[in-house]
Amino acid sequence: MAAILARGGRLDVAIKTIVYTTVCLDDVPSEPSDFFPLSVHYQERFSAAGRTSGGFFKREGKTRDHEVLICRLIDRPLRPTMPKGFYHETQILSWVLSYDGLHSPDSLAVTAAGIAVALSEVPMSKAIAGVRVGLVGDKYIVNPTTKEMEHSELDLLLAGTDSAILMIEGYSNFIPEEKLLRAVEVGQDAVRAICNEVEALVKKCGKPKMLDAIKLPPPELYEHVEEIAGDEIVKVLHIRNKIPRRKALSSLEEKVLNILTEKGFVSNDSKLRSSSETIVEVLEDEEEDEEVIVDGEVDEGDVHIKLTSHKPALLFSEVDVKLVFKEVTSKFWRKRIVEGGKRSDGRTPDQIRPINSRCGLLPRAHGSALFTRGETQSLAVVTLGDKQMAQRIDGLDGDDELKRFYLQYSFPPSCVGEVGRIGAPSRREIGHGMLAERSLERILPSENDFPYTIRVESTITESNGSSSMASVCGGILALQDAGVPIKCSIAGIAMGMVLDTKEFGGDGTPLILSDIVGSEDASGDMDFKVAGNEDGITAFQMDIKVGGITLPIMRKALQQARDGRKHILEAMTNCSPPPANRLSKYAPLIHIMKVKPDRVNLIIGSGGKKIKSIIEESGVEAIDADDNGTVKIFAKDLPSLERSKAIISSLAMVPTIGDIYRNCEIKSIASYGVFVEIAPGREGLCHISELSSGWLPKAEDVFKVGDRIDVKLIEINEKGQLRLSHRALLPDTNPDNSNVKQSTGELADDTETSSKSPEKSKDNSSTPKITSSSKRSSEDDSVLPSKKFVRRLVNSSQDKPLTNKEKTKKSSNKAAGSVSVNDESTLVSGEA
Repeated sequence: MAAILARGGRLDVAIKTIVYTTVCLDDVPSEPSDFFPLSVHYQERFSAAGRTSGGFFKREGKTRDHEVLICRLIDRPLRPTMPKGFYHETQILSWVLSYDGLHSPDSLAVTAAGIAVALSEVPMSKAIAGVRVGLVGDKYIVNPTTKEMEHSELDLLLAGTDSAILMIEGYSNFIPEEKLLRAVEVGQDAVRAICNEVEALVKKCGKPKMLDAIKLPPPELYEHVEEIAGDEIVKVLHIRNKIPRRKALSSLEEKVLNILTEKGFVSNDSKLRSSSETIVEVLEDEEEDEEVIVDGEVDEGDVHIKLTSHKPALLFSEVDVKLVFKEVTSKFWRKRIVEGGKRSDGRTPDQIRPINSRCGLLPRAHGSALFTRGETQSLAVVTLGDKQMAQRIDGLDGDDELKRFYLQYSFPPSCVGEVGRIGAPSRREIGHGMLAERSLERILPSENDFPYTIRVESTITESNGSSSMASVCGGILALQDAGVPIKCSIAGIAMGMVLDTKEFGGDGTPLILSDIVGSEDASGDMDFKVAGNEDGITAFQMDIKVGGITLPIMRKALQQARDGRKHILEAMTNCSPPPANRLSKYAPLIHIMKVKPDRVNLIIGSGGKKIKSIIEESGVEAIDADDNGTVKIFAKDLPSLERSKAIISSLAMVPTIGDIYRNCEIKSIASYGVFVEIAPGREGLCHISELSSGWLPKAEDVFKVGDRIDVKLIEINEKGQLRLSHRALLPDTNPDNSNVKQSTGELADDTETSSKSPEKSKDNSSTPKITSSSKRSSEDDSVLPSKKFVRRLVNSSQDKPLTNKEKTKKSSNKAAGSVSVNDESTLVSGEA
């Protein structure tokens, strides 16, 4: 398989997982900018696992969140390898065509993209590759299977070249820094081996690189900008606040552009690119007599095109001027930090910005916190709910995953004082939200200890760097304010780096910066986010803008990040007002019940009808019943919770033969008896022969719906249906009968439980157990005691029971439908 028309293609296979990746370039360069025009699209096709999407639309459409995260994994290590000045739009497409369920395709997709770009004309500096590293016990595993990852305390995705690390991302269970560094070292060894093979492949199959497409601003423009604005840039960089500094730099940039335009150095043609080659000048007629013609003149009307012997004045595009101004500003910013040791806001390299935090700002929210660090602020809100609030994820593994915890990050344009697009979350918002979510996931209680679904929203109300780590700090405070019993508190910090390069007379020694701001992220060489506490790390993410970093640099950054987290955690303890650490009165109440697994179907009912009726009748929010017998009730108030508990308890109750239930309501009447509710939602049949000590032609002649009677449980059939007796509790009933189990056949198949729930009254003190011996008839499944009873035929057209002729005379003056005899008699059983 090959992409014949694509600039580069790669089909990577790991066992039976296959990822197909292509790279294409636009023939015409786009307008110059300060970033490489790269777009990445990654898609997992359900056919790769032999499935079809479970949604209404069966065709893959919108990129799902976890696919967005993998797009970012592919994008981030590629950008540092691209040269400045290459503006041909590049698109990488990656599809998972086959998935074996054991080997995750994400690291494979990173490697496939790196190989495809290396084989194409894109002038990348070095080949890259990606691997996953897990830690099971003390063993580091490269590209572990999904089964092995279930037992791993570390999930590390690493990408790099044969000599440096370009990107790491992952999460862990509070592992110490040294263990993480060891995992990075193991992953780097694996990446190096792959890159060596890729370089060999490129030598054989690679296409020539488009080096001539790299267009950089001329060096003379840098000199002009520094000459015009160098001193003023240094002064502006001393402004500590973000907005005034940004406005001053914007004004200074406009000034530089105007001066160069007045001097005739700027052309309105944005496509103009200066070079050291001979320049064709366009001159007006009025300048013609002042020029010295060397090789002659070509008359083109009002315009004369001449080749001059002297070096012409350079023309710069407006885009070039703006790009160079940014680079010059970045140069002076870096110089100030390297030489003076002071940052834009006056801090030292390891100093943290001032921290302020508050909890309980939103009275109706279940939990809320406002975390402020310098000019970055996060408003975190926690909402607790039932299982229906869980986020459903449809993936290749087949079983839809239900996430009981998720964090949603929002970055509105107002947080940076700008006007911008409002709509679906951007890829950046999805990525930052997932990083904060993974940071907090390890400190949450188990579902058994805290069965709520937890949603955290982090809205950035002000931003000047490290907003994702502010979401971690705000999120932990909001969880505490909502009463979530977290295992411990954590904090997040973003680390930066500036290399002391030869440009400043240095030798490349890194200067690590703690708690970076936006300008330090944009102009620096690294953005390394680390979350955890003083004992270990829960999540991390590193991106760089240089050719890669080494393990010693990472070690120094991690150690400095640990000190920073400790400082932030101490500052968070001064939160005022502090977290409530208790459930809000507006949070849903929850009650967990354990019932026998075989009673779950009774609670759910056919097609969920019973559980829906319980929710409607009791007024609770939701009821979750698991196959293992765990029942969770979510309610807004205590009365509705108690009502649902009573109904479910009665349904889950295991009745015992001989139990007596008093003051029970008759729910319905049939030709063969009455249905009596012995407990909320639990009914049994009291056969017409068990309603009276005498013979009763019709039940409705004596009883009506709503009447209350006392009954005794005399039988439970194999379907779990209950057989009751009112006659057994009547005063004139033979007391010997209290220990006799009677049966007249199976209950009717259409017996249903009621959804109404009057209060149950059960006298446990008078519930004798049946101990008498009996034998079962093979013909009518009845139990025959020592005294024989003749039952009324419930399906007979006669109102009198069928008896022998000898018994008819004895019973002619009796009103009872059952006659006690001492001699041997025949048992006649009717159908119920």
